[in-house]
This record gives sequence, C-alpha cells and structure tokens, in this order.
Amino acid sequence: MGDDSEWMKLPIDQKCEHKLWKARLSGYEEAVKLFQRIHDEKSPEWGKYLGLLKKFVTDSNAVAQLKGLEAALIFVEKAHVAGRTAGEVVSGVVTKVFNQPKARAKELGAEICLMYIEIEKVEVVQDELLKGLDNKNPKIVVTCIETLRKALSEYGSKIVTLKPVVKILPKQFESREKAVRDEAKLLAVEIYRWIRDAVRPSLQNITAVQLKELEEEWVKLPTSPAKQTRFLRSQQDLKAKFEQQSAQGEDSDGEDVEDTVAAVDPYELLEAVEILSKMPKDFYDKIEAKKWQERKEALEAVEILTKKPKLENGDYGDLVRALKKVVGKDANVMLVSLAAKCLAGLASGLRKKFGTYAGQVVPTILEKFKEKKPQVVQALQEAIDAIFLTTTLQNLSEDILAVMDNKNPSIKQQASLYLARSFRHCTQANLPKSILKPLCAALIKQVNDSAPEVRDAAFEALGTAQKVVGEKAVNPFLADLDKLKLDRIKESADKVELPGTRRGGSGAGDKKAAAKAPPAAEAPPKASAPPRKTQTAAASKSSSGPPKKGKPTSAAGGKAKKTSDNKEVAETELSIEVCEDLAAGVLPASCLQQLDSANWKERLASMEEFQRAAETMDKGQMPCQALVRMLAKKPGWKETNFQVMQMKLHIVALIAQKGQFSKTSASVVLDGLVDKVGDVKCGGNAKEGLTAIGEACSLPWTAEQVVSMAFAQKNPKNQAETLNWLANAMKEFGFAGINVKGFINNVKTALGATNPAVRTAAITLLGVMFLYMGAPLRMFFEDEKPALLAQIDAEFEKMQGQSPPPPIRFNKKAAAEEVGDEGEEQDEDGGAGGGQDIMDLLPRTDISDKITSDLVSKIGDKNWKIRKEGLDEAAAIISEAKFITANIGELPLTLKERLGDSNKILVQQTLTILQQLAVSMGPGLKQHVKALGMPIITVLGDSKSNVRAAAMTTLQAWVEQTGMKDWLEGEDLSEELRRENPFLRQEVLGWLAEKLPTLRTVPGDLMLCVPNLYACLEDRNGDVRKRAQDALPTFMMHLGFEKMSKAAGKLKTSSKDQVVAMLEKARAVMPAKPAAPAKAGGGKDSAEPSRAASASRSQPASDDCVDGKPEVKKVRGGAPAKKPPSSPEEPIPPPPSKDKDSNASKKPPGKGKAAAGSQQGAAGKKPPAKGAKEEEDKSGPIFVLIPNAKEQRIKEEKQLKILKWNFITPREEYVEQLKTQMATCFAKWLQDELFHFDFQRHVKAIGVMIERLESESDATISCLDLILKWFTLRFFDTNTTVLMKVLEYLKLLFAMLNRENYHLTEYEANSFIPYLILKVGESKDGVRKDVRAILTMLCKVYPASKVFPLLMDGTKSKNSKQRAECLEELGCLIEGYGMNVCQPTSAKSLKEIAVHIGDRDTSVRNAALNTVVAVYNACGEQVYKLIGNLSEKDMSMLEERIKRSAKKTAAAPAKQSVAERSQREHPTNPNATFLRKPAQEDPNKLNQARQNTQHSESSHPSIPKEFQLDLDMIERDQSRVCELPDLVQHKLDELLEPIMIPEPKIHSVSPHFDELHNSTASTINFVISQVASGDINTSIQALAQIDEVLRQEDKAEVMSGHIDQFLIATFMQLRLINSTHMADERLDKRDIIKLYSCIIGNMLSLFSMESLAREASMGVLKDLMHGVITLMLDSRVEDMEDGQQLIRSTNLLVIRVLEKSHQTNMISALLVLLQDSLVTTAGPPKFSELVMKCLWRMTRHLPETIHSINLDRILLDVHNFMKVFPKEKLKQLKNDVPHRTLKTLLHTLCKLTGPKILDHLSMIENRNESELEAHLRQVVKHSGNLSGLKSDRGNEKGGLRTEERMSKAKVSDILSEIFKKIGSKENTKEGLTELYEYKQKYSDADLEPFLKNTSQFFQSYVERGLRMIESEREVIPQHGVDSSLSSNTEELKPAVYYERLKILRQRQGLENTSRQGSGGGEDEPQPRPPISSLLSSKPSVASSTDMLHSKLSQLKESREMYQQEHNAHSNSPSHAHTRSASPAANLDDLKKRLERIKSNRQ
Repeated sequence: MGDDSEWMKLPIDQKCEHKLWKARLSGYEEAVKLFQRIHDEKSPEWGKYLGLLKKFVTDSNAVAQLKGLEAALIFVEKAHVAGRTAGEVVSGVVTKVFNQPKARAKELGAEICLMYIEIEKVEVVQDELLKGLDNKNPKIVVTCIETLRKALSEYGSKIVTLKPVVKILPKQFESREKAVRDEAKLLAVEIYRWIRDAVRPSLQNITAVQLKELEEEWVKLPTSPAKQTRFLRSQQDLKAKFEQQSAQGEDSDGEDVEDTVAAVDPYELLEAVEILSKMPKDFYDKIEAKKWQERKEALEAVEILTKKPKLENGDYGDLVRALKKVVGKDANVMLVSLAAKCLAGLASGLRKKFGTYAGQVVPTILEKFKEKKPQVVQALQEAIDAIFLTTTLQNLSEDILAVMDNKNPSIKQQASLYLARSFRHCTQANLPKSILKPLCAALIKQVNDSAPEVRDAAFEALGTAQKVVGEKAVNPFLADLDKLKLDRIKESADKVELPGTRRGGSGAGDKKAAAKAPPAAEAPPKASAPPRKTQTAAASKSSSGPPKKGKPTSAAGGKAKKTSDNKEVAETELSIEVCEDLAAGVLPASCLQQLDSANWKERLASMEEFQRAAETMDKGQMPCQALVRMLAKKPGWKETNFQVMQMKLHIVALIAQKGQFSKTSASVVLDGLVDKVGDVKCGGNAKEGLTAIGEACSLPWTAEQVVSMAFAQKNPKNQAETLNWLANAMKEFGFAGINVKGFINNVKTALGATNPAVRTAAITLLGVMFLYMGAPLRMFFEDEKPALLAQIDAEFEKMQGQSPPPPIRFNKKAAAEEVGDEGEEQDEDGGAGGGQDIMDLLPRTDISDKITSDLVSKIGDKNWKIRKEGLDEAAAIISEAKFITANIGELPLTLKERLGDSNKILVQQTLTILQQLAVSMGPGLKQHVKALGMPIITVLGDSKSNVRAAAMTTLQAWVEQTGMKDWLEGEDLSEELRRENPFLRQEVLGWLAEKLPTLRTVPGDLMLCVPNLYACLEDRNGDVRKRAQDALPTFMMHLGFEKMSKAAGKLKTSSKDQVVAMLEKARAVMPAKPAAPAKAGGGKDSAEPSRAASASRSQPASDDCVDGKPEVKKVRGGAPAKKPPSSPEEPIPPPPSKDKDSNASKKPPGKGKAAAGSQQGAAGKKPPAKGAKEEEDKSGPIFVLIPNAKEQRIKEEKQLKILKWNFITPREEYVEQLKTQMATCFAKWLQDELFHFDFQRHVKAIGVMIERLESESDATISCLDLILKWFTLRFFDTNTTVLMKVLEYLKLLFAMLNRENYHLTEYEANSFIPYLILKVGESKDGVRKDVRAILTMLCKVYPASKVFPLLMDGTKSKNSKQRAECLEELGCLIEGYGMNVCQPTSAKSLKEIAVHIGDRDTSVRNAALNTVVAVYNACGEQVYKLIGNLSEKDMSMLEERIKRSAKKTAAAPAKQSVAERSQREHPTNPNATFLRKPAQEDPNKLNQARQNTQHSESSHPSIPKEFQLDLDMIERDQSRVCELPDLVQHKLDELLEPIMIPEPKIHSVSPHFDELHNSTASTINFVISQVASGDINTSIQALAQIDEVLRQEDKAEVMSGHIDQFLIATFMQLRLINSTHMADERLDKRDIIKLYSCIIGNMLSLFSMESLAREASMGVLKDLMHGVITLMLDSRVEDMEDGQQLIRSTNLLVIRVLEKSHQTNMISALLVLLQDSLVTTAGPPKFSELVMKCLWRMTRHLPETIHSINLDRILLDVHNFMKVFPKEKLKQLKNDVPHRTLKTLLHTLCKLTGPKILDHLSMIENRNESELEAHLRQVVKHSGNLSGLKSDRGNEKGGLRTEERMSKAKVSDILSEIFKKIGSKENTKEGLTELYEYKQKYSDADLEPFLKNTSQFFQSYVERGLRMIESEREVIPQHGVDSSLSSNTEELKPAVYYERLKILRQRQGLENTSRQGSGGGEDEPQPRPPISSLLSSKPSVASSTDMLHSKLSQLKESREMYQQEHNAHSNSPSHAHTRSASPAANLDDLKKRLERIKSNRQ
C-alpha cells in the first residue's frame, strides 16, 4: 500500500506514464473525467497530454489500454491541438489496437480514426490505414479494411480519396485469409455504392467467381445515390442541412444529388501502364515492310498494348508518326483501320498527354475520310473523336476549316459530322464567338452544297452549335439563310442530346446556370482591342436605355429583336410600282409629279416639299426604300442643277437618319452618292449622306461598298474624296468591325495612282488606320516602292504616340447588340485579342510542302554542321514566307529533338527559329504548344545562363501569341516542375508568378502543379525557395486557400507545418483576380451620369452575381458610369461579386469628372447600400495622426525589435512589417489599395494621397517614414505609370515639407534616399529628370552634407547611367554648397570621384570631370592634392577640361559674397534646415526673416568702400598715412536717414541663423563642421556664428550636447593651421592671426560657461590642450605681428580651461598628455614642461575640487602612467620634474583623503602588482604620523580654510621647488611668478624659513621681482611664454581696456559725452563682444574687440527705437539681419575721424 499511496499523490499526467499499470489505469480514468469537464477547446490543459496520447492507445496492459482509448477519443474530439497527434496515434491504433482480441478495443480504435477524419485529418488516417494493409497480422488487415469502409460509408467519396483504396483492392481479393477477402468484398460494394461503374475497370483482374459475387451484391444496392451522413468540422452547414432534411423525412433528397455525389472518372482510379518498352523490337522495321502481313503483325502487337485503359506518359512521337503514315499512305484499308484503332487507343490511354500529337494526326485522318468503306470510316471516326478529347476545338479549327472546301463530299460530310460531335463536348465557355464564327461560315457554305449528305451534316453541326451556345450566339452568323434552312437547323438542334448527364453533377450544373442566364455567361470583350471596345462601348451610350443585363427573361426578347433585325437587313427589293404606291401614301401628289419636271425650279420646289414631308414623317411609317427609289427616278443622280442635287443628297441623309434604313435601300443610293462625292458643290452633302448611311447600316459595310464603287470609276477626284471621307468616318465611328481586307487592295491601287491627290488621301487614310492597328498595318505595304514606303512611314511617325479619338457616331440599330456580341469574343485566357484580329487579315503562306523529308533528315543528322545547315534552311524558309499557316509539316517534332541537342549553339539557333515561328504564325501557334512549347520549358533547366535567357525570350514570344491557357492545361507543366533542376524550377516559377496574376481564369490542371510547388518551397536551392514563395500567392488567387491547404495536408508533418505557415503568409498578400473588363462608357452627351446611375440603381442587387455563385467568371457590365472622352479606352471593372477589393475602385463623392477620369476606370454598378457604405468609408482622413508613433518606430528599429529598412531587393518580411506598421495610421481602404496586386490601384491610391497632401499635411508628416518606405517598394516595380505617379507625388511632398520647414530625420532619410538614388539611373529620361528634381528639393529638407555620402555610394553602382547622374548631382552639390558638403573628408571623396575619370562609359567620364572642375572652381589648385594620383591619361583629360571650363579666378568662391550665395536656389548652408516651428509661432516669421536678410545682404555691395577701412589701423600707423590714395569726398547727408541696422558684422552670417534658438542639432552640426574647413573665411564665418550663440545666455544652451564635436573641430582647425596654413606662403598671415583670434575668443566664451565647459570629455580635452600648448610654443606665431598678444590670450584660455572643465576629465587628460609627451620626443622641448605646470595648477586646486572628482579614474590613469614609466624609468629621465610632479599629485591626494584613498583602486586590475598601491600605502603610513599632531592643532583653531590646513611637508615641497627655480639662471622669472601667485593665494604664507639662509642680495632681488610683477599685473599681462601660466583671470577685467580706450579717445577728441549703448558701469565687466566684429578688423582679441564693441554699442538705442517704428518690415526685429549706414548718433564720430586722417596726410 505504501507504493499506492505514493503514486496516488501524483498529478494526472504523471500517473498516465507511471510504470505501474494500476497507476496508469487510475490516471486514464481521471483523465477521462478531466477531459469531460474541460469545455474550452483551446485550454492550456490539453497541451500537457499531447506527448502522452500515443501511450494512451498503445498501453501494454489491456485493461488500462481500454480506458486509455476512451480518454484518447475524448481528447481527439474536444482538444483544439489534437490534430498534431494524428500520425502517431493512428499508427499506434493500427499496430497495437487492431490486433486486440477485445471487440471493444477495436471499436474504440476505429472510432478514434473516424474522429481524426472529422477534425480534418483524413489524409493522415487514410495513409496509416493503407499502410496497415501491408501488415502480416490478418486481424489488423481486416480491421483496417473495415475502418476504411466505415469512413467511406459515413463521410462519402468526396472526403475519402478513393484512388489509393481502389488501387489496393484487387490485392486484398487475392489474400489467403477468408476474413480479409470478405471484408474486401464489403468494401468493394461500398465503393460501388458511391461511384457506381467507375470502379469496374479496376476490378477486371479479380477472379470471375469473385466478380460474379460482386455483381450480385451490386445489383441489390438501391439506385438512389449515396449520401454523406457524418461531416467534417468545416462542414457544419451541410450537417445542419442534412439534419433538417432527415427531420422532414427526406422530402427534398433529389435536390442535392450534385452536392453529395462526386463525379468520379474511372480513368483517375486506374494505374498507368508503360507500353513503349513492351513494343516489339522490330516494330519500326516491320511497319515499313513491303508485305502487308508483316505490317499487320506489327500493328496488331501495338493494338493489344494500346487497349490498356491508362498509359504512362512518354515520348510517343515516333509511334504516332508511324501510325499516321499508315493511315495516310497505306493502300490496305484493313491496316488503315487497324492504325486508326491504335491511335484511338493511344488518345484514350494518354488523354491530355496525347494533345501534343493531335495537330499532326487530325489533318491526315480528315483527308482519309475519302474512304467509303464503313469499317474504315468508323475506325477513323473513333480515332478522331478520341483525339478531340485530348485537345481543344481551337487547336483543331484550322485543320477542320482547311478540309471544309475539299472537293470530295465524303470529306466535307465527315468534317461536318466531326464538328457536330465535337460541339457536343463543348460549352458556352470553350466555344467562343472567335472560334464559332469561321466554322459557321464554312458550314453555311455546306448548307448550300449540292450533295444532300453534306447539307444534312452541316445542318446537324449548326443545330448542335445552336443547342450548345444558344440561338442568340449563332443567329448573327445565319443572317443570309432563308427561313426553310433556319427551320432545318432548329429541328436539328431539338434532336441533339448533349452528354451533360454523362458528365455527372458539374455538367448539369452548367446547363442549369446557362439556362438561367445565358448572356451572363458570355465572355467579356477582348482586353487588347481598345478600338473595338471603344466603338461598342460608346454605342451602348447612344442606345435609348442602358445595356441589357443578363436576366432569365432576356433570352427570348433578345432572340425576337435579333430576328426582326435580320429581316430588315435582308429587306427584299421592291418593284418601282410598289415604291410609287408607298411614296404616294406619304408624299404630296404635287411633289411626285414635279420630281421629273423639265424645269429645274419645279424640281427644286418638289425637293423642298419632299424634305418637309421627310422631316415630319414618323419613323415607323417611313418607307425608306420607296423614298430613295423616288429620288433615284429620272433624272436621278444625273441631275444637272446643283441646287436640286444638293437638296436631293440632303434628303438621302435625312431618310437614313430618321427611318429604318436597310442595306437594300443603301445600295439604291450609294452609287449616286459616290458619283457626287468629288463634286465641288455637292461633295459635302454627299459625304453627309454616306455618314448617315454608315450610321444606319454600319460603317464596315458602307465603307467596303463605297470604296469598291469609287475605284470601279475612273474619276480621281471621287477616289480621293472617298478615301478622305473614310479616314474621317473612321475617326468618328471608331475602327470596330472594319474589314481591312475588304478595301486594302483598293488602298494599294490608290497608292499607285498617278493623281497625287489620290495618293495623298490614301496615305492620310493609312495614318488614321495606323492609330487603330499600329505597326502590323505596315506589313501590308512592305512590297511598295521605297519612296512611297518612306511617305507612309512619315505619316505613321506623325501618328506615333497619339491615341485614337473616342467615337462620336454609332450604328443605330446594332448598338445594343454590338455590346452584347462583342462581349462574347473575349478569349478565355485573355490572349492577345486586338492584335490577333489584325494578324488574321494578313495573307499567310503554307510552307508544309517546303518542309521536305530531306530537310527533316538534315536537321536530325549526326553531324552537327549538317544539322546547322538544316536549321539555317528552315529559318530561311520561315523568314522568306513572312506569315505562315499553322501547317508546318513535320517541322515541330524535328525542332523538338534539336532543343535537346548536345551542341548549345544549335539549341540557341532552334530557339531563335521558334521565336521566328511565333511571329510568323501568330495565333495558329496554339496547336503547337504541346508539341513544341513544352520542350522550350525543358530548356529553361539548361546550366548555361545565355541558353536559359534565350529560352525565356522564346517562351514569352510564344505566350504572347497563344495566351496562357494551353500551357496550363494537362500534366505537362507539372511534369516539368517535377524535374529536380534548380534552374528550371527558378525560371518556371518566376514565369508563372509573372503571368498568373494577369489571368482571370485558369484550367483546373493548375492544381497538378501544387505538390511540385510545395516541393520547391523546400528545395535545397535558396533561389528556388524564394521563387516558390513569390509564386505561392499567385497560385492561391486562382485555386483558393482551401484547396491549397488541403493539398498541403498530404505532406509530411515536418514539411506540412512549414508550408501551412507560408500559405497563411501568402493568403495575406494574395492578389485579387483581374476584373473582367466591361464596356467603357463615354460618348454621347445625352447619356448623363445621373441617368447611368439611376439605371444602375434600378437593377436589383441580386443581378450582380449570376445564380448567386461566388466564382462567376464573366459578368456583363451594368450601366457603366460615364467617363470623360479623354480616356475612352480605359476599361470599367464589372460589378464585383465577392471581391471586396473591387469595391475600392469606386471614387469618393464630389471629386468631379476629371478626378474620376484619372482613375483607371470608374466602378461599375453596385448594390446601393454597399456602395453608399464604401463612400462613407473613404470620406474620412487617409492618415491617422498618432502622437509619438514615429518616435516609437525609430526606437524599435534602434533596439532591433524590427527589421532595419535595408535591402537589395525587398523581401516578403519587409513588406509584411510595413503593412503591420501602416495598419495603425493608414485608412484601411487606402492600405488595401497600396498593397493591391493591380498597379492601377496603386496609381489610384497615389492620386488620393496627392489630393489630400495639403489638407492632411500634419498627418502626412506623422506617417512620413511609412509613406517613404512604401515608395521605396515602388522603386522596385517595373511599371512606368506607377513610377511616374510616385515621382509626381514625391515632388509635391518635398515641396510641402519645405513649406512646412520640416526636416527629415536620419531614420527617414536612410530608409528612402538610397533607393531614390537607384532610380536616378533609370533608362527613361523623364524618370531621371524627375529624380534629379527631387534630389534638389531634398537638400532643402535634409542636409546636403548627408546626401553627399549617399550619392557617393550611388557612384559605385554597376549601372553607368546611375554613376553618371550621381556624379553630376555631386558636382551640383559642390557648386551650390562649397567643399564642406564633401563628407567624410574632401580628400577621400575627391579620390573616389576622380577614379571615375577613367570609366569605360563616356557619360560617366564627363560627369566625373565636371564634378572635379566644380571642386577646382571652389578650391583652386588644391584640387590636385585632393584627388591623389591619377594615371597620365586621366590627368591630361582633367587638365584639359579645367583649362576649358574653370572660372578665371580660381579662388572666387572663397571670397564670394554671402549675398550672392543666399540668392541661389540652395540655402548657403547645406545643413541650414530646421525642424518645424512650434505651433504657437507665427509661420511667416522665418520667411519674413529670410526676405529681410536677403534684402540686407543684397544691399551690402553698395556700401562705399571708405567705410570698410580699418580706421584704428590708419590712426596708429602714421608711417603709412602718406601712402593713402585721395579719398573721395561724399555727401554724407543721405546717411543721416535712419535705416534698419544689423548686428555689427561686415560679412553676413547665414540667413537662417536667427532661428538658431529654435533650430535643431543638424544646423549646429553643420556650422561646427565648417569650423574645421580648409577655407579660412568659411571657418571664420562658422566661428562667428557659434560665437553669437555662445554670447547670449538664453541661446547658449543649444550648444549643449555639441561641445565635444565643437572642440574636435577646433583642434582639427588648430592642427590644420599649424601644419598647412602656417607653411603656405600664399596666405596672408593676418588672416591666420584673425582665425587664431576667433578660435581663442570662441574658446574663452565657451569655457566661461561652466555648464558647457564640463561637457568636454577627457579625450577631447587632451587633444585641445595639445593643440593650445603647441600654439603657445609655436615660434612662428611669436614672430608674427600681434603674435605676442595672441599667446597671452592663449595663456588666459589655458587657465580658463583648467578651471572650468570637468576636473576629473582634466586631470586624466593632462596625465595622458604628459605620458604621450614623454614617450614621443618629437614635440617641442618645453611641451611636457607646460603640461606638468598645468598639472601643478590642478594639484593646487585639489583641496577645493577633491569632493567633485572621480578618484578611481584618476588613480587608474596614474597607474597606467606608472606602468609605462615605472619609478626607476622616471628617475632615469634627464629631468626629474615628471617624477616629482607625480609624487606631488599623489601626496596631495593622500593628504586630502587619508587611508580611504586605498578604497579607490577599484578600476585597477591586479592591484597587488601595481606600483601605485605600494606607493600610496607608504605615503598613507607616513602621513598617518603627522595627522595626529595636526588634528590637535586643527581642533584648537576651529574651521580653518583648506589652504591653511595644508601640511608643512607640502608647503615646504612647493616653496623649495619655487626657490630652486628662482635660484637657477634659466627659470628665475618663472620662479618669481610662481612665488607671486603663491603669495596671492596664500597671503599668510610664511616665507621666512626659506629666505633666512639666503644672502641679502637674493632677498632684495626676490622682493623687487615680486613688486615688478605686481605693477605689471595691474597694467598689462606679462609677455612671453614663461608667463603663460601665471596670469590670473580676476586681473583681466574688460574695464581696464575700456578705461584705456576712453583716455585714448579723449586725447583724440572723439569721446562723446554719453555712452548710450554701454551695458553697465565701468567697474562691472562687460559681456564679451561678438567675434563677428573681428571679421574685417585687427585681430587683437583684448583691445580691438572691445573698442569696436564700444563704438557700436552707442548705436544700440537709436537702432532699437527705429526698429520699433518699422517693425512692419519684420515680425521679429530682434532677429532681423539688415545692413545700414550708421545713424546720426555715430556719424559725427566717423566724420571727425576721416577729417583727422585727411589732415594728417596733408
């Protein structure tokens, strides 16, 4: 019991796998209870038992197993995850349950299997049960068969796949176990119950007794069809229906036969047999034998083999050829019938696979029908009928038509009978008008044949056709038949019985659908025939009402109307007497009497009466024929009086327009009209009459009659005018239906006419025809003389690119019918429609006789050279014939063999011939698709890329002619995909992915490709997998998710999960099927949109779907909305059925016609409610503004939570990610449009975005990153329409962003600009131009310096156009923004650009040269240094280009005034762009400021030069005064007028700088980047701008975060000056001093603000100190004028830096710098000494700073120093100062922190080994002894100053050091200075101990030295390097300088009484003046800066007053930069100074 208690405590799942069976039994029992309690199928509890379920059913203990089975059954029934366990559990059931003796166990096992089927795992269960049949245990076999039977009985043959079951059934009948045989018998009976006789062929091989038993059982079965009684989870709707029917007592069981019984084809259940290998070895020899008996033997052997019901696919080409030869040429009729039987057997056994050979055999069989013997005829009929089922009527129609004109009546009869039989297998869908029309025409000829049997056969064929497609479709072709013959056809139609019943449910369903709505099943019009579509569409508008919709009642009505029209068209000719009687009834008697009067006036009066009568006559009562015959009465058309004639012609037009005018009536008048068409006076009326007849009787008929009549005459005027009329009529009527063949010969005659007017008219007519027909028209005239051909080409050139005008006239009567009839002509696969019509007109040559057996054997020769000759001959034959018929003899099979040739050259040559064939044969190519097309696909697997490329080109050429349908039919394509060739799979899948989305329907055989597609998804080759993934959505759009998902169920579990996941992904991006194009609207004004809309509303909503079925392929468009005439050829999508996306094609309301016209077709009719809802959905905003959404996206990308937008081509995951991101902030409908498969939807979506750009600008900006990302995807599309629309939007977008002052973020720019740059290399000029324009605009919203590197990347492209354009753009950037845009450095960029000077491509070379020239213009000769080494050739090219192109002054841009730059299109600063201003700011401020700035700058050059002189310099430098030129005397009065005055600057700053306080980092970044510029002026400009910011406390904060960057730029500039500028003799040294001054001034400003100064990092401080100390030690600077002053300022700067910087960083920087300076001896000798002085200074301040420094870091740096310089090494140095410096530092630190210092060694690794630690311990120990004494003293004295608490040791150290210096000769002065500073700091320091031992002289020397230093400090800072560290900031108050300045000015009589502008009293320090004042003054920082500041500050008040008065000029006066002359307050001052200068000169 102990054990029991243990396992009883375990949880259920652990009990279930316990080793004790009792524990397991208990676990199973509890599991049953638990499972019954869980009601949530997705409960996590189920997951615990997933891995245990197999153990439940395979338990070794029988009792436990039984309970386990119960638990498993409940689990499978209730758990959502149960499906995952199907394979292992069913396998366990089969092996471990079905062999159990207990019946209950077996029952439960079977029930588990059935339950798995219910949860959609039928394939897995069936596979496991079938595997169980191979088990050796008969019990298992019996139970498996029984379970299969139960599954079939309950779920039916639709769920349980019967093919594999039937396949194994015969084997079970052979079992030794009776139980197995009995169970197999029961299964066979069950199968029969479901599929009836379809099972028989599979069981033919079982024993006769068994078969007899089965027959007996089968007979007993009820005849009613079997029904499914148990349903899958996905079939719950069917289950409910079934239960409802059961409740009603099976009343309505007949209704759903089609639903429940799946039509099973016995062929599908059979195993294919391979017969080729079993053929007699000598068959081919025997078949050629002379003895007929041998031939018979051979055929009999083959006949036995071909009787097999299903044959394995293979190469039957040779066998078919042999049999065809017997049928065609063998004289023995018995052998002919035998061969025909063999062919029939092959066709039946191979089915669709025989289609390849059908085209070769059918013509031979048809020809052989001349045989009279019945058995031969019957065998031939069977053969040709069997062959028909393997191909399509379309493929055979040409062969049939070819024999319809045969002289032999038997052939004609059999051909018609064959057609009749073939028609029975057709439906409306696969018997379109395009096929029916020529066949009916041929049959109508036979209806009139002399032979009765031929006539009867023709009637039967026509009757069958009528029965299949309906009278409405056939009647138009029977117009010329009389009633008797029509009745015969009708009679034949009634007798025909279509084999719909034999085809099972689908056939019946088709019939039912067809009966309900025949018009709705018609195919839509041809997509590729715009003219025809335009004509007929517009015709629909002119008809009185909207076009008819397919309704159940419309068929009869349509038929009646058609019949009446037929009668009218064939109006009988009336005699003259009848006509007179009819005319007398409607015309006045006087009119008739005077018609033939001799007096012309009476005739004229008669005509007037005639006209009045005609105008008032009612349409129905007008006897048109009678009236026109009256007009033709003598004198008729010979009328001599032109007035009467004009009237007569006008009346003809009137009758034609108003009456029911027939062709009979037309033929009465046409002759007369044509005769007068060239008449000068009557020609216009004649043309009017012809046009009216065209409207009444159709233009095609009228044109043909008129042209033939005109050319039957010899009057050239009439001929010319007829052609002119026809050209005009074509434009008015459109081109639909025009029979070009009808008058092309007359046009040729006209072209050869001697009269030039006729020739001109003919060429004009050809030009109009070219508009509609395009290039194929020229083919008719290629034989004309070159001169004439040139004229024709010129006319065609004129028309090139024009679109045909919309038709404005229509055939009145046929308008509505035309719409309907045209609709039927669409080829099912959307093949090339319009093009084919024209191709059909071309005269074709039959080249079959030229394809001789010699040529065929040549092409198949063993020698490749002979094969090549043969191919050359074949190519020559085709090219010579130009256009050929489909009959090309044995060429197809011969060429097919060559496609597999080992010589790749011949393969390519064969492919070229096949391309030739495609062009030459045109549509006839279809019948060769199977024979020749499929082998092309095989070539796609070739290992050579050029061969594959040629094969793909050929394939595309073929598909263009044949459409896709024939390629997708049958198993051929799936067979190709099955080949495990990665190249073939890649190419084929890529091709399918491209083609499938363009098709509206595909053959069901596409499903056969799916398993292979799934195999490709797991291919080893990555490219194959990618292509397969791309193709997945396109397969799904046709086959549907369900079918594909079901097919995935058959895969292995591992593969299945992967594929299902991919299917789910593909489902999301599945493209919508292209809409069936309905007729375009447009045309007559009468058809207003409102009318069309009301017509559409009046239609019931249910009309949208025929029979309410979702997959209706062809729906006739309802009343389409009117479209503007500008786009007549745009198709209007049909009313959508279930495709929600098609609703999106509707436009938001109120956008107007133009907007609607911009869409690719307005939407068709919709149910009103749904339409209204759509409208509402789209009226809302398209973008949703979500705060911080963009920032969140940026953050996620930085954190790598989402993919970075960076790819070579966009992968699926990027698109998915973008979709997900867009979902939150894009309108749902817009997102659907943006990711729609149809590019037209993209165009539409962009159109909407353009419309909303202004109104939703804020939201657009909030979604900008997503919008730009979507556009990058579009850059990878190949559709130009979309690309142009994209660029249009981008131009508007960037213009808007610029207006809004928005600045692109790095994130947005990097995910967009690189992809935009890709398109700069586009082949189309328009695209390139737009992209360049966008790049220019981009620089206004993104810094050009950041665009530059992206363009540099663009220059690395393989596309030469892209390289060239990028280089051009780089040149433009350098021209516009100067050298500063060249990032990262000018040299690096220039070297890369210069590489392209040697490019192969001329345009790239030129672009590179131009760019380098732009650089030369910017920086002169320096360009040669920057570009590095070039080859001699490249350098000479460059020099030549520079000579030709460079500007005269190389350095001009450096001095170019900012005013000029600011007036350019680009802003001066590449980075001078700003983030959007805060909402509360006035948006006009920036623009206002810009205008003012520009205005002020542009006025700058007009300032007189005198005022730009440096007056101070002139005053001081008296020696040079005499050299001054005479000054021009100016009237200065005008200067008194106050003008707005700027901040005091001579060179203007960037116009944007005022906004700096609200600008962003990018502006500062750019200005800082200019600080390091190689150009001195640029650098000074930048420093001035930064200084302006730093001087204003409120603005200075913007520099925060940029300090390191600024300091780096500064010391880079210092290095540049030191290394380059100082050595450059050409540079003015004053410029260098000025630059130095600016830098030092800036630094002083910066380091006066502690908050900013503390941001400087250690590394940067180190470099800065290095630069500054180097400057102080630079002897070249000392020698320069004002150099000393500069060094003093530098000294001041160093002190400021040491004080204000972050102390830790500073000490670390100095330690590292000292270490570096000691390691490298290359620097100045005093360098390390100065560094150490800095360190001492820092050490001295440690008592104040000790609490703010990071001791750990400092100690780490000391440790590192000591590692490089251990104590011993330091002592070995020449100088012991470094050692002492370090000791002092450490000693001070120890004193200040005590023993705690040892806790601060945390950052040092291996502390124990550190020399530092030992040293510190020693110091701490030593100082510990002193600390006791000090503490007592400290306690006594209380809180002393830190300085006073210094230890005696330290004081003595420092002072002894100082006195040592004073004692040495070299350092005396330095020592005194230090002593002075020490005394200043520690005023109570006791020097007595140090002086008492020295001489009296030394003591007085020290005292005197200290006094001197003190006096000097009071007046002026000490000169020289030695003083560089002793200055004290407190002494250098600006007040000193103001005082000196004041004295000087008073002395010169220039001091004014009031200093209005001064900012405070003299004793308080003034703010430092702006550096901008230095830009053209002397660079002495301390003096001239303050002087200028003083002068200009006086102007401040007057300027402010003036600005207040005139603030209308600027919204922010304080920021406006304007320039003016000085106002009155300062003019006196200037005048006095000028006078003084003049007097000095005199």
